[in-house]
Amino acid sequence: MRAVGYLQAGNAEQLQDIELPTPTPKNREVLVAVKAVSVNPVDCKIRTRVSPEQGQYKVLGWDAAGEVVDVGPEVEHFKVGDQVWYAGDLTKAGTNAEFHVVDERIISLKPQNLSFAEAAALPLTAITAWEMLFDRLQVQQHDHPHESILIIGGAGGVGSMAIQLLKAKTQLQVIATASRTATQAWVKQLGADIVLDHRQSLVEQLQAQNITAPRYVFSTTHTGSYLSQIAELIAPQGRFGLIDDPEQLDINLFKRKSIAVHWEFMFTRSMFQTADMTAQSHLLQQVAQLIETGKIKTTLNQVMGSINAEHIRQAHHAIESERTQGKLVLEGF
Repeated sequence: MRAVGYLQAGNAEQLQDIELPTPTPKNREVLVAVKAVSVNPVDCKIRTRVSPEQGQYKVLGWDAAGEVVDVGPEVEHFKVGDQVWYAGDLTKAGTNAEFHVVDERIISLKPQNLSFAEAAALPLTAITAWEMLFDRLQVQQHDHPHESILIIGGAGGVGSMAIQLLKAKTQLQVIATASRTATQAWVKQLGADIVLDHRQSLVEQLQAQNITAPRYVFSTTHTGSYLSQIAELIAPQGRFGLIDDPEQLDINLFKRKSIAVHWEFMFTRSMFQTADMTAQSHLLQQVAQLIETGKIKTTLNQVMGSINAEHIRQAHHAIESERTQGKLVLEGF
């Protein structure tokens, strides 16, 4: 089968078109004919940090939509012909290949009203945003509409999904940050009630608009640069969540206000084979229903072409520029 991989960790030029054997599904795995994939910051992080065993290729990609073409002997919930979407398992080969095996417990049927490309843009960011908001921060549907949440990095893939999930499932006032005219328009279009410029003081902007201290803060990017501001602006006894990797995290900043601090890593369940792995399948089902009822839309921003090394390199360069909004997708081989 055709795939895109690399032999040595490094820059995007390490990615190359390769041929690999088609995998066989085992146990609870299904074999998916991949129709579309999207690219995430985790792809770039792994490409620069992780080298495969000598002589082996590392295949990236943790977002896919496709069609089930074979199932393992213990599969219960999917059959050949099902159209599915998922993010996959960080400990296994990625989705940048014609065929991909994945555990049935972390996939679901894709939304019927989305194309494969539109669907592939969403799983990783949807799972990350959902788990952070509803599992870690414990945002509630009945939270008072006078309470608010601040999302730092609202125009990125995760921020774009978080805004939509909050507007679809809660009454919270949604405050999002974005710096450029285009990205500010994007987050407003997704439903953000208030948009702040993260190049300016967040504390001063909130004060200038007489905005009550947010009960929740969800930082998706450059958290280290905002820690002191977050500690100052968040409400006492609030909840703070982050998904990136700040070089330093001074937890003492949050002690005085008794702030709960949460991490979210959407691969935890599959990486450690947790007892609640199927929660991700159920989560994706609920997101699909929200999409099919028009409450959430795809965050696909650009289809960059077919799935090959050249186009994936271009997508990696775009993500590393840190100027993307929404998601970059590749479709077909």
